[in-house]
Formats: sequence, C-alpha cells, structure tokens
Amino acid sequence: MNQLSPAEYYANRLASLQISLKTLKKKGAVLSWLRLFSFLATIALGWTLWPEGLVPAFAGILCGLSFFLLFVNRDLDNKTEIENHTRLILISQQEQQALQHHYHQFQSGAAYLDPQHSYAHDLDLFGHASLFQYINRTQSEQAGRLLADWLLEPAVPELVTRRQQAVIALADTPEWSEQLQSYGAAKKITLTAEKQISEWMKEENRVLIHTGWKITRFLFPAASLTWLFLFMINLIPQSLFLTGLTFFFAIVLFINKKLNPAWNKLGRISAELESFSDSIRHIENASFNNELLNQQKAAFTNLPHRPASEQIKSLRQIMDRLDYRLNPVVFIPLSVFLCWDLQQVFALEKWKLANKTGIQHWFASLAQTEALASFGRLRFNHPTWVFPFLENNTGLTVHALGHPLIHPGKRVTSDFRTTGTGIINLVTGSNMAGKSTFLRSCGVNIILAMAGAPVCAASFRLSPMRVMSSMRISDNLEESTSTFYAELKKLKAIIDAVNKREPVFLLLDEILRGTNSGDRHTGSKALIKQLIAQQATGIVATHDLELARLKEEYPAQLYNYHFDVQIANEELFFDYKLKGGICRSMNASLLMKKIGINM
Repeated sequence: MNQLSPAEYYANRLASLQISLKTLKKKGAVLSWLRLFSFLATIALGWTLWPEGLVPAFAGILCGLSFFLLFVNRDLDNKTEIENHTRLILISQQEQQALQHHYHQFQSGAAYLDPQHSYAHDLDLFGHASLFQYINRTQSEQAGRLLADWLLEPAVPELVTRRQQAVIALADTPEWSEQLQSYGAAKKITLTAEKQISEWMKEENRVLIHTGWKITRFLFPAASLTWLFLFMINLIPQSLFLTGLTFFFAIVLFINKKLNPAWNKLGRISAELESFSDSIRHIENASFNNELLNQQKAAFTNLPHRPASEQIKSLRQIMDRLDYRLNPVVFIPLSVFLCWDLQQVFALEKWKLANKTGIQHWFASLAQTEALASFGRLRFNHPTWVFPFLENNTGLTVHALGHPLIHPGKRVTSDFRTTGTGIINLVTGSNMAGKSTFLRSCGVNIILAMAGAPVCAASFRLSPMRVMSSMRISDNLEESTSTFYAELKKLKAIIDAVNKREPVFLLLDEILRGTNSGDRHTGSKALIKQLIAQQATGIVATHDLELARLKEEYPAQLYNYHFDVQIANEELFFDYKLKGGICRSMNASLLMKKIGINM
C-alpha cells in the first residue's frame, strides 16, 4: 500500500507528470526538425544521384524515405504519449479537487435516476452533487451504467466480499487505475457503438458464403492489373486504357453500393475501437493478485488465437482501410486496381467469424473493471473508511458513521446500533437538527456496503439488506398525483415488501405529511404498529413526540433517539449528534419568529 497520504501522492504524481510532459514536448520539437531534414535529404539524395542512374537514385530516395517514415512514426507515438500525459495531469488535478470536496467536474449520472425507485431519489444517488458523481471514475457508458446498477440493487453477500477484495487490490495500484481512466477518456466507448457492433455481428455474412464474391475478389484485381500492365508495355493505346479504367470504376461503384451497409454500420466508431483496444491491452498486461480481477482479465486473454486487444486493433485497422474512401486520391486507384472495399469486407467477415462470441464479454469485462476501479479510487482517497462486515443476524451496528457527501471538516458522525427483527428506531428532534441527514447517512452507507465499496465510518456491521425509503415526496402534475397519494404509493410498496418478509431496512421521514395532523398521527401510529408486527426493521424520523409513547406499549421493539438544539439569546446551536431518548427542545416557534411571524 502506498504510504503517502492521498494529497501527497497526487502532488508528487502531478509534479512527475508535468516534468515528463515537458520532456516529451522537447522531444516532439526535435522530431519535427528531424522529419523536415529527412524529407529534404530524400529530395537532395534523389537529385544528386539521378545522374548516376535510376538504381542509385531509387536507392537514395528509398533510404531517405525510410528515415523520414521512422521519424514520422516516432513523432506520432510521441504525440500520443503527450496526449496521454495531458489526460493523466487532468486526472491528478481533478482528484486534488475531489479531496477538497469539489467533485462536480465528474459525470452526474442524472440519466440513471428513476423517480419510482425505492430509494434513489430520497438518497441523492444521481444528479448534481450526488453519490454517483462523488464516486464515479468510469469512462465508458457501459461502466457508468453498471456502476449505477450496483448502487440501485444490492449484491449477494458472496459477490460483495469478492468486490471488496478486488477494490483493495486496485486501491494499492492507483497509477494503474489512472492509466485505465486515461485510455478510456481518449474516446469514450458508447452503448451506441456496442449496439452497432452487436447488430453487425448478428447479420449474415454477405461475401464469405458466396462463391461469386470469392471469384470476384481475385478476378477483378487480376483483370485490372493486367490491363495496367498491357498499357505500360504499350500493347493498348491511352484512350482504350482510360475507357477500360472507366469500365472498371463503374463496376467498383456497383460492388461498393452492395457492400455499403457494413461500412455505414461501423464506419463512425474507429476512434472508440482504439480506446477500447488500449483499455483492454492495459488490463491484459496487468498482474492482478485477485480472483475477480483475473476473471475479467481472462475474458481478454483466454482466447484461441490472439488476445482481445489485438483483435480489436485488427478490427480498427480494417475500418481505417475502409475510410480510405474519404480520400479520392487514394481510394480511386485502390478501388480500380484492387477492388479495395471488397477486400476489406472479406476481412471484416473473417474477423466476425473468428470473434463471434467474444466481443460482448469484452464490453462487459471492461465495464466491470472500470466500476471496480471507481471503488478502488474511493478507497485510496479515503484510507480511514472501512469495509463493512456482513453478518447473519439482522441488524446494523456502526461507529462514527458520517455522510460521504458532507465535507470532512463539517461532517459530524454518530454511533448507532439496532439488532433483531421487528425493531423500529424512532428519531425525534427539532427542525434542522440532523434527523434527515442521519437517515440518509445510514441509507447511503448501506448502499455502498451492499455494492462492495468502503463506507464512511470507523466500523460498520450489517446483515444483507435492501434499503427502502420514504423521505422526499413530491407531487406529479403530469400524472395528476398529489403529494399525499405519491407518499401512499411509496408506503404501499414498503408494506408489500414487509409483508413478504423481505430483508429490507426502512428509512421513513415525517410519514403522512400530506394530510391533517389528526389523521397523520393516527396513521403513523398504526403504520409503526404494523411494521413491528410484521417483523420490519428500520428508522422513523418524526416531529410527533406522541409517537414516542409507543415505547410504553413496545418496550423491546421500539427505541427512542433524538437530535436536539440549544437556544441562547434567541440563537440556535446544533451539535448534530444522535442521542438516546425523546427530544425535549423544539425550535419551530423561534424560526417562525425570525422570519417575521408574530408569535
């Protein structure tokens, strides 16, 4: 494990990358001059050696071009590395900002928010300043979707443990995770690209199975090249040669029209394929000391022929060759003499045949690795956070529990314990004292725990469970749904789950707020009794102090907690600490007086 603090690590990493970037830029300037000199030298060699004969001149030009192409390739590689270093520098800078709790530069995941989900809206899972935005470091759309799914649905205990172990392994190699993020950021891999490839993979081959196309593949270039040879040895005149070329080109256009669907299907994803290949190669070259990570790696390496990165690179190269059609100067002669597009479609279909079942697993395994790397970054950035311990006994026991989205300098933590079924923990308290934040702290950390991530606590023990909440209720004008009816729909889903004895942990904040005080008290009291009778477990926050009297009726099933406020010189002072018992101090009248309501 890196012994530096996260802040020290990113500062050192940033300084190192900036030095390397300066070196690369200096190297780029030298290579630019070498390209120019080698090009001029090639011209000079050809000019100088021309009087000596064709062979010396050709040899000189070939030698000069060899150096020129060498410097061009080195320059391209150097530019690629400059771009990579630039992305890595940005990653380090963003992580430095994240350590200061400025994380809004990351993707918010707003598209993943389902208003009907049992807790996503209540617990700020997606959107601006959300949990997803705080922890997400994925680059591909597939990985972002997967990470969202992990937060929306708890994993089985065995998988939680396996993810925890993988996250620990990735947290120990922050530079590796940053490089994976950099490759993904070069060109984000989209769900649209995966869909295009998937649809193309399902299509029947157009040329491989047809004898006519196989014959055309060899016959056409043989005929056109023979025509060129006859013209070069002066057996046919120029006019007839040009007429023949026109005829060949017309045939090419007809053939290409038949083959266009393959190019149209895949022609726009070449850059994504390069990023895909680089990301996969990075995983292939890694040495993981973890079963789950090696399982993802095996999807790329345990192949009958070449590893997945080389297969994807090969597909991209085929697509790049098809893109020659965008340059008429290159495309026309290649098409007329080699039937270029037909040759590439043959290559595409051979590629499809060789990778019929693999590529879908490649997208999934990359997404898994990226999502785990996001949790790994969370672990690295917060070394004091802990991994939860899953136990069989129903309950939740936490020490120094805090909300991850509250700045560490302002975060107040609490201890809490509830064990057994049929236990309801009633939290009373004044306005703004911390009841809702405490409920959200419990909910968000349970979600992280059941996803396999570290949690914001000093210790955390829980039984496998799913959160269900009713906290933030709003009406829906489009569906003609009132606030009260919207809450009733949520409560019905909770009651149904409880009646089925599902392992859920309930978070209810000011239930039945949309009706009158009498019905609200009666309904809340009846609901709590029903939850206890059905062996439900959870936390209920309320201003209704009368509900706390249920402790007398259910001494072993209902426990009272509170958040209080101190008032001095008509000023409010909160400590935001969870305490046992019923709240005795309220602040609503003082708050109303402060805004101008005469009491």
